[in-house]
Amino acid sequence: MLFSVGAVFATYAGVRLFEERKKVREEKLRERRAFAREFHARCRARAAKVVPSPPEEPETDQPVEAPQSLRVDPQKELARLEHYTNMSIATMGIFGLRLLVPALGPVGMVSYIYTAMPYMRDVEKSLVKDRKANVDVLFFLADMLTLGSGSYFTAGFGLWLIHSAKSGAQKAKDNSDKMIADVFEQLPQKVWLLVDGSEIEVPFKQIRPGDTVVVATGQVIPVDGIVTEGLAAIDQRALTGESQPAEKTVGDRVFANTAVITGRVLIMVEKSGEDTTASRISQLLVSSVGYKSDIQLKGEKWADLATQPMLIAAGVMLPVVGAVTTAVFINSHFGNRIRLLAPMATLRHITVAAQHGMLVKDGRALEKLCHVDTVLFDKTGTLTSDEPEVLRIFTCPGYEEQGILRYAAMAEGKVSHPIARAILKAAMDAHLSWPDLEDSQYKVGYGITVELEEGVLRVGSIRFMTGSGIGIPQAIDAAIGHAHSVGNTMIMVAMDREVIGAIELQPSVRPDTSELIRHLRELGIRHMAIVSGDHGGPTRKLAEELGMDEYFHDILPEQKADIVTNLQAKGRSVCFIGDGINDAIAMREADVSISLAGANTIATDVAEIIMMDGDLAGLGDLFYISHKLDQTLHRSLELTIAPGVLNLGGAFVFHYGIMASLLVNFGFGGLALADVLKPFKLPDRAEMAKSIASGARGQRRKKMGITRVANAADSVTNEDEDGDSRSSESAAPVTTPIVQPAS
Repeated sequence: MLFSVGAVFATYAGVRLFEERKKVREEKLRERRAFAREFHARCRARAAKVVPSPPEEPETDQPVEAPQSLRVDPQKELARLEHYTNMSIATMGIFGLRLLVPALGPVGMVSYIYTAMPYMRDVEKSLVKDRKANVDVLFFLADMLTLGSGSYFTAGFGLWLIHSAKSGAQKAKDNSDKMIADVFEQLPQKVWLLVDGSEIEVPFKQIRPGDTVVVATGQVIPVDGIVTEGLAAIDQRALTGESQPAEKTVGDRVFANTAVITGRVLIMVEKSGEDTTASRISQLLVSSVGYKSDIQLKGEKWADLATQPMLIAAGVMLPVVGAVTTAVFINSHFGNRIRLLAPMATLRHITVAAQHGMLVKDGRALEKLCHVDTVLFDKTGTLTSDEPEVLRIFTCPGYEEQGILRYAAMAEGKVSHPIARAILKAAMDAHLSWPDLEDSQYKVGYGITVELEEGVLRVGSIRFMTGSGIGIPQAIDAAIGHAHSVGNTMIMVAMDREVIGAIELQPSVRPDTSELIRHLRELGIRHMAIVSGDHGGPTRKLAEELGMDEYFHDILPEQKADIVTNLQAKGRSVCFIGDGINDAIAMREADVSISLAGANTIATDVAEIIMMDGDLAGLGDLFYISHKLDQTLHRSLELTIAPGVLNLGGAFVFHYGIMASLLVNFGFGGLALADVLKPFKLPDRAEMAKSIASGARGQRRKKMGITRVANAADSVTNEDEDGDSRSSESAAPVTTPIVQPAS
């Protein structure tokens, strides 16, 4: 029996020695060829009496560049892994028939050694190159003990488990990429291009920015661009999650991978191929799975910490209890299951979110969202509609309403803020015209300064005017007081050092926002607040209307981050919801950041999660998906730990064999995989709240035991590592000078 183990090592050593000698021979051959080329070059140079430059080696004789050598074709890698998986099945079959035909024993050993070769290379890499004993080393030892004890069929089964896990991981990765591609990549191979008034069909790859493509009913839009002619109803579900078709006409932006339901449009190409929004989303989804979840990191940490002690313990146990018990003891190790299960679970839930119009750029954000207890809402463009409405215009003597509106539109022409868009819309509705100004100075949170022939034009807040040393006329001041009392906003317009008018804007709350706030409370959010650069009056009115716990007013963009960090210092887990560009600093500080900026900004948006339709309606669904992911990850961790506990009992209490321990691992691994791949649908609001509540109770009961294990593991490494986790204890209400609690 020990002869079998010796044969495995001897064969592997012989193969590796042959490979090394072959490598040395090839290296010497390359050196001789290089010397010969250089010698002949020098001889020719002497004959021609020319000083030669060092000869360049032909490309065919050059070694393959390192980056190229590291590229692995996923399909070829999967085929290779499946080949060895099938060979391990064949090995089991030969070892099984060996009981009837003993002469098949050597054939089985040859098959076993061939099948074990790639696994032994991994073990060699770990020991020689990485200089550490990992899980591969531990399980290889168990397999050698199994082979040495004469359990040939069981050794083949153990090898099959190893190869099937590797091929399963590769297959899951390929399926994940395909799943993402199926969501977004439906582009046609040929498109209709408008050239000199004629429509010609050309390959999709020939499309360039500036071209005009024609898309009719039933066709998929192949590019990102602007509609220049026509009207169409477009299905954008794959991109934004909208259930109803969106009507698009001249001037509207459309996106690749959306479909024309009815109508016909001409689209000027802005982006095509990998530059389109759909392609960027696909790339972000793939990269988001690359982030390891906290639960995966915790499981890997426990597994890594247990590997070396178990290896030492196995060495001590072997001469005392024998090969079988030692192998069962080794099989109680967690293994690499959590490394496979956690990314698969994360991807599945991220894909569900994407199908409902929610782009998760960082998988860790989706995992952390269910632990959030405080939500901060930016006011303008988040709780209120993107563009407030111009209610009325106030003028000073010598000026008319249209003149004040025109001046404001001139100043706001280059600004993308919602207030600027509202002023521009009102000016266009009034059929006003104004010059396109290039030279303007915009100060974030204050206002705009423009130099005109008439003088210096300033448009902005009262704070901007007073900061510029400009007084507010009494009539305008009275209007300001009334506007603030009803929750409206006033924008001052000044020429040189004199206010010449003001524009009053009224916000409109997004539909169903109050209902969403109540739904979030049902889902477990304890504290919600508004963070606004607006004055106290309108902010307070909105906070009372929506039932907020607090509101923050007169906040500059850089102060929003201070609010987030203050809440975190008090033990809060904070989610900031707003504009992923203008609120960038606060979003980087928050535990989770969500943007309502929509599909147009995914390249510049710093938020971890983007609501592609720019709406709050899906926020409850997002929290539910996060809770489902958290529950799935915890179950995966438990199903990873459970077989280890049973196998420890099998080694020292029940004294069962190696095959039984492998079957325990196989059975629990199958249960965990089935749980991860189990489909789920978003339930209605009542069922959603009930599911989250029951899941939270279950997690609290389980957390005690897992926390004890985590603390024991952390104590081993905390002396060498700095933790960055935050306390989850309940925090006292925020009490800073800028906070006003809503009554």
